[in-house]
Amino acid sequence: MRKIFLLLAVSLFYEINVIAQSTEVSEMKLKLNEEGSHYLKATFLNQVWLRFDQSNPGTQVLGVPTDNTFDIGLRRTRIQFFGQLTDHVFFYTQFGQNNFNYLAGQNATNSGNRKFQVFFHDVLGEYKVWKDKDLLFVGSGLTIANGLSRFSQPSIGTIVTMDVPIFAQATVDQTDEFSRKLSVYMRGQLGKIDYRLVLSDPFPITSNGQPAPALSNNATFSQRGHHKQYQGFFAYNFFDKESHTTPYMTGTYLGKKKVLNLEAGFITQQKGMWTRETVVADTVYHNVNLLSAAVYYDAPLNKEKGTALSAYVGYFDYDFGKGYLRYNGIMNPATSITGPYISGSQGNAFPMFGTGTAIYAQLAYLMKKNLLGEGHGTLLPYVSIMSADWDRLLDRMNVIDAGVNWLIKEHNAKLTLNYQHRPYFETQGNDLVKKGTRGQVVMQYQVFF
Repeated sequence: MRKIFLLLAVSLFYEINVIAQSTEVSEMKLKLNEEGSHYLKATFLNQVWLRFDQSNPGTQVLGVPTDNTFDIGLRRTRIQFFGQLTDHVFFYTQFGQNNFNYLAGQNATNSGNRKFQVFFHDVLGEYKVWKDKDLLFVGSGLTIANGLSRFSQPSIGTIVTMDVPIFAQATVDQTDEFSRKLSVYMRGQLGKIDYRLVLSDPFPITSNGQPAPALSNNATFSQRGHHKQYQGFFAYNFFDKESHTTPYMTGTYLGKKKVLNLEAGFITQQKGMWTRETVVADTVYHNVNLLSAAVYYDAPLNKEKGTALSAYVGYFDYDFGKGYLRYNGIMNPATSITGPYISGSQGNAFPMFGTGTAIYAQLAYLMKKNLLGEGHGTLLPYVSIMSADWDRLLDRMNVIDAGVNWLIKEHNAKLTLNYQHRPYFETQGNDLVKKGTRGQVVMQYQVFF
């Protein structure tokens, strides 16, 4: 390991010298053989948010009723280090943190210490069975290799919208670690078909750092017993094939590929959930069964001008058991809720996960290159909608995002302005009824190298 890091340090020193000689550097990569097919590579990603949010009714921040908030945060800070050591052996690691704002350390996850958020996201080893073919990769470790959908394993640095549709990471931080699981998997390409088959060893809900939910007549993750999780994802590539360097899936190729895919996936786990009516004898276990189907299109429109179109439409069918519903607010700027509102619905939270069905769609248009002048990049406006029909909600839930990316240097440096329009719900007896809407504006600066 010391030799590896020494080689990386030598590589970085070389790259600095190259920069000093006014030569553009595209990546931090150290060749291990003359052809460059064996290599070590490091990347860095940082996403900073400046955000104004209209708080959901009943919101409190550290015990004080709050109508709106402004916060500054690190949505994601990541360091990747990976490499192809031989024709067959590949490794991948990712280290960093998520959702670091002024409330870091003020919740059960961080136990009152804002310094405990940095952790390994991925640590895996992989074997490529055939040297010159992508027919079969076998890997294991802590990994985001998933079933279900493209957005269950997204390449965060290359997405179209400011953030990914987190609901597609259906068990995020419940029985996984920010969508990563301890898994063994097979992935590859058979002709025009991409496939992923995954056996995962999910974490118990009791180790996610939050108080375990009370057992009730609405399904929650079971705290008793342990069962493996089985996953699969399949995509038919009509045109260009997608890269298989890492298990992550690209958001947009910015017109550099012509991709049209039909995609489908699943996740299943026996007795992953439970409910109880009144007494212990009433406890019932439920299987987790999650399905999705989607169409993904990302292709150039005018290669000479550099314009491109990116589109995605997906259908998701989630069965977590009777009445399952989970609120989530990304990097939530609030701490608690009062009044006729469900626990966890403070700040910018909305019922992101549930038993029921959802449709997610996004559309983006890449404008001509150098639209803002030579060296100043171009714009990538977009719009997306998550429309969910969760069983616990009396009304359909629509969350709409619209924004624009200023691609200063493609995905390496971009500034994004996003507006989100979301509903909030009030409890009326046993029902959750839509009572109004709220909005939030976020400016994100991404550096990815």
